[in-house]
Amino acid sequence: MAATASGAANPVGLNPFAPGFFDDPYAQYADLREAAPVHQSAFGPWMLTRYEDCVRLLRNPDVSVEDRNAGIDRRARMFGDDDPRRVRGTSAILNLDPPDHTRLRRLAGKAFTPRRVDALGPRIEALVDQALDRVAAPGPAGMDVIADLAFPLPFAVISELLGIPTDDGDRLRDVSHTLVRTLEPLTSPDDIPLLLAASDAMYAHVEETIRWKRANPADDLLTALIRVEEDGDTMSHQELHDQVALLYIAGHETTVNLIGNGTLALLRHPAELARLQAEPTLIANAIDELLRFDGPVQFSRRILLTDLEIDGVTIPARSFVFTVLGAANHDPEHFGPDADALDLTRRLAPQHLSFGGGIHHCLGAVLARAEARAAIGGLVRRFPTIALASDTPAWNGRLVLRGLDALPVTLG
Repeated sequence: MAATASGAANPVGLNPFAPGFFDDPYAQYADLREAAPVHQSAFGPWMLTRYEDCVRLLRNPDVSVEDRNAGIDRRARMFGDDDPRRVRGTSAILNLDPPDHTRLRRLAGKAFTPRRVDALGPRIEALVDQALDRVAAPGPAGMDVIADLAFPLPFAVISELLGIPTDDGDRLRDVSHTLVRTLEPLTSPDDIPLLLAASDAMYAHVEETIRWKRANPADDLLTALIRVEEDGDTMSHQELHDQVALLYIAGHETTVNLIGNGTLALLRHPAELARLQAEPTLIANAIDELLRFDGPVQFSRRILLTDLEIDGVTIPARSFVFTVLGAANHDPEHFGPDADALDLTRRLAPQHLSFGGGIHHCLGAVLARAEARAAIGGLVRRFPTIALASDTPAWNGRLVLRGLDALPVTLG
């Protein structure tokens, strides 16, 4: 049961416990856009589900992403007041307001310019070819799109950008996959020991990576960031550590979901798959449509610094507000009456909100698109008879970072 600003009960509210929600959240999103486009969820945060409302909040300069500005301390559930782990991640650009956000994003953003990503293009294509070569075999063959392609590709790319070895990939995947659960608004007390262990493992790995890179500098992003930190005026060691950890996690976790969700969507819509195979030049717009149709990031949070009124509903200052990006991306008021359909030629597809918006628009959006174009485009071109091996994909059960734990396919 959700609530309105007056405290009155609202019979409609986001309910991730409803049967089938993680298989298909979009039916529930449609009900919310119609009956409760602005509401406070039963588990605390306020929810915005319409496209225009989400854009308004994401572009609002009078909001925050820093937990200290909220009425509820989310980190208190995991860390005690004196626990040094409490500050981990708080200096990542994802969790900072200007001016610190502006300063650090400018430094990190140098790695993700269109020119640098274009230069990476041949290497990305080569990594995709290598992954597909490994699963190709005479006669009937199959693969797990997640384990064999979607995970190793972005992990290898972000590792090369940073200039670090890639021989610890499997363990880091497990650590990262656990750690992103800290982004979820719903966590059980039983989860906390696992999250703390993952936090400790990631912290130790990043510290060791930084130490190794200090001894092995090169022409790469991590060396550049270390030099900025050693200068002492523009980046502290905690800021350096938190940016590297964020790049590890955000640099591959969301792209894994983009490749997996996008591949699944195409396999469930054979006419659109056939259209892409017949017209490979559609791939750029196709990736944006796949991002819109079933994006890897379903929610983005903000903290109000002042009261906000939408449609006569006043959301009080210091509230957590979630823009339900998945709902906004299917809003027929913006994308038209066929918003729930997959259309790789959709003109408005690039206007999706799957990379967020405003000053916190995803830093790695250009790179994620490039990796998805290479991975999905290469997969459906190399294996024209690719098909699902199971009718029940293994969803990860995450509210914020929607994705698959496995996607078995046959290759013909």
